[in-house]
Amino acid sequence: MAKIKTAVIFGGVSCEHELSLASARDVIANIPRDKYEVICIGITKKGRWLYYPGDAEDIVSGKWELNPDCTSAILSPDPLHRGIIILENGEASVRKIDVIFPVLHGKSGADGTIQGLLDLSGIPYVGCGLLASASCMDKSHTHIVMDDFNIKTAEWRLITQRELNYIDERCREISAELGFPLIVKPANSGSDAGTSFADDFEKLVSAVKIAFSNDNKVVIEKFIKGRKLESAVFGYDTPISSDIGEIRKNTVYDPRNFNSTSGDDMIVPAEIPPEVQTRVKETAVKAFKALNCKGMARIDFFLTDGGELLLNKIGVAPGLRKNSVYPKLMETVGMPLPKLLGKLIEQAIEYSERSY
Repeated sequence: MAKIKTAVIFGGVSCEHELSLASARDVIANIPRDKYEVICIGITKKGRWLYYPGDAEDIVSGKWELNPDCTSAILSPDPLHRGIIILENGEASVRKIDVIFPVLHGKSGADGTIQGLLDLSGIPYVGCGLLASASCMDKSHTHIVMDDFNIKTAEWRLITQRELNYIDERCREISAELGFPLIVKPANSGSDAGTSFADDFEKLVSAVKIAFSNDNKVVIEKFIKGRKLESAVFGYDTPISSDIGEIRKNTVYDPRNFNSTSGDDMIVPAEIPPEVQTRVKETAVKAFKALNCKGMARIDFFLTDGGELLLNKIGVAPGLRKNSVYPKLMETVGMPLPKLLGKLIEQAIEYSERSY
């Protein structure tokens, strides 16, 4: 039986390029080779697409780009091709692809951009579609949908680029309404780049300006002091949640918690009562469905001392190092990384075959 040709796309132009490389190495190493043939497509920080035939170990260091056997490659948006166009020595050839596994994070990777191109190609792909990816990336849209579905989040306000001319006045309004401390975030940022903590007016104005350097919309949230809980949700028609983990290392908000080592400091299962565990699982699945997610998502929560559960954010392109949050959590439902990757690919193909 012919193996399923699986293209793993990694790298990208976002600030999470290195996280993608770390994830890609473990994805490529753990996709079951008895069933899948892996084709590697890397995207440099400058946005160049390259077919990479080398060793997965050279991906993390960035040495993959220097491989002399790399060739220019383009994902064809023409469904007639259903594959990668490889350009070499002035000639073009098409490499057929059965399914695509995008291991991309941040802007142009998890914001619906690449998903739109994948939709045009007609090739099945792992993970959320265009709208769900865009809605989860844009924190203001996530808040709006959560509010509509009665899923609690931190109190929040939005500042748009049109309000930059009276930013001081807007910051005074918001700080009067929410009080301090506050968390200031670019609305669209896959990691916590551009995110700041503000406990007075001057810091708030400065934080808003920093956030605007990363996006044209800024979300300001009331700071939540609480335990940091994590859920991994998996599936399509009937998504399931993993057991719940807890990140203990950072006792206060720290954007460094969400980087290439995220997951190393997580306790699984979280030391919470069974009824709270159930409530987090149910809320995670509800949020996943509300945003029309599919395949996978990492969902972060805060649990306050008073027992209030607040959704923090949804990551539709979670880190996939073996020790990352999402794979560690999925092990609790009997899916170690090789099995998880196989199931994600399998379901992506099955879902595509019955979509319209």
